Amino acid sequence: MLPGLIDLASELVGGSVIAASDEFFASKDNLILAAAPIFIPDKYTERGKWMDGWETRRKRTPGHDWCIIKLGTPGIARILNVDTSHFLGNFPAHCSVDGADVNGEPDDTDWIPVLRKSRLEAGRQNIFDGENPGRLTHVRLNIFPDGGVARLRVFGDVVPDIEKLKSSLEPVDVASVINGGRALAASDEFFGSLQNLILPGRPINMGGGWETRRRRGLGYDWIIIQLGVASLIQQISVETEHYKGNYPDLCSIDACFAPDALAQNLITGKVAWREILPASKLEADAVRVFESELTPTGPATHVRLNIYPDGGISRLRVFGKIVE
Repeated sequence: MLPGLIDLASELVGGSVIAASDEFFASKDNLILAAAPIFIPDKYTERGKWMDGWETRRKRTPGHDWCIIKLGTPGIARILNVDTSHFLGNFPAHCSVDGADVNGEPDDTDWIPVLRKSRLEAGRQNIFDGENPGRLTHVRLNIFPDGGVARLRVFGDVVPDIEKLKSSLEPVDVASVINGGRALAASDEFFGSLQNLILPGRPINMGGGWETRRRRGLGYDWIIIQLGVASLIQQISVETEHYKGNYPDLCSIDACFAPDALAQNLITGKVAWREILPASKLEADAVRVFESELTPTGPATHVRLNIYPDGGISRLRVFGKIVE
């Protein structure tokens, strides 16, 4: 997976399933669940075998089934994962994906191809490259002719509405994936993905944050975030919600202005980082808001959160004044 891509359709970023041709055996809403699909051998409903996904009835007339998803945030679909895990004798033979960029709900004239009709395999993640580089607000999964799909992942780049962000009366979290933030790299993500750190909302448990393994040598852990838009940083919230016996003792934060920097150059120090928050104490299961402690250093495009020596952070929120 390319660094910084997020699942634009996921429930975690506000994706929603708005319509489907049929969902007789299993709900369309399962398609965008964040959790991996599971299988329970002896579980049945009044309509048949319980399946963790979206499953339509057997089609006895011409045509095919479809499901429309409103993306949690507009973006460009780079990689599609049509996951048929646990669907073996009931998976679709083929699929295709269409996309639309609209303010309301799409109609039949709004759809453009994102994935041409492609063969699916049973019980696996079927990975495809997106075939349209345009901005999308909705996707439509078509399955031929019928059957079940466990999950649809639409990995891509967020395309924020910069003018809307500039006009916001509320402080803008320019690190959030909703506003185009990207988690580019981390020293470690053994217990929790780096992408979790900049998701909207609050995690339901420790599994919803970024957590490193226990460090047994010298050094410290870090994570690099590309801001959605260049900004003058005004306030930062470092949150350790759910982390009690495993929160970091201290944190510090660096920033840089490097709009075109490659991730590797940010990691290896070929970009000049400036400290904006010196090493500061953290607390268990708490929110630490830093404002007066921040050192003004001009516009920033990236931040690096350093944690000492290791541990878990649930969310990082960076509020700033947009300068683009």
